Amino acid sequence: MDFNASLRRAIKTGDVLLGQHITEKSIQSGKAQIVVVAANCPEEFREKLKAYPDLFIHTFEGSSVQLGKSCGKPFMVSALAIIDPGESDILTLKRASA
Repeated sequence: MDFNASLRRAIKTGDVLLGQHITEKSIQSGKAQIVVVAANCPEEFREKLKAYPDLFIHTFEGSSVQLGKSCGKPFMVSALAIIDPGESDILTLKRASA
């Protein structure tokens, strides 16, 4: 699976929320299926995620600038939530780690 292509397809055809604040709200409401955090995501936010042991968290190997570019955005993205993958196969990340 090409993560970048799968992420772009999810953004185009599904429901993906960008940013720490809205990602946290989607986790609290139980809507987030997968959370992706950049390698340089603030430790404070990572600590908050530990409160949700059943949540699947994927660490993107690049920086928040690179994650933003992977999303097709001209800004930094340190965290995002996949609500609905659309036509993407990004949920295979969950199965691959199980």
